[in-house]
Amino acid sequence: MRKSLVTVLMLMLSGFAFAQVGTSVSETGHAASEKTKEVGDTMKSGVESQPDRSIDKAKAKVHKAKAHHHAHVAKEAAKDATH
Repeated sequence: MRKSLVTVLMLMLSGFAFAQVGTSVSETGHAASEKTKEVGDTMKSGVESQPDRSIDKAKAKVHKAKAHHHAHVAKEAAKDATH
């Protein structure tokens, strides 16, 4: 009985760690995607006229904030997975 309880507990803990790693990988992917969008909007704003340039600069700032958030979540998930 005790062996089976320990086995079930270990499986639950490993499942939790795997979920945290999955979250970390997913959030890292989201951060990279947002960073790419930010760079694209920044480059696009460099060659456009004034009204469009302002819009693309604003979009780039939003993408930068989202990338920062996703990177933070990924870092926290990785930290939780190692503890």
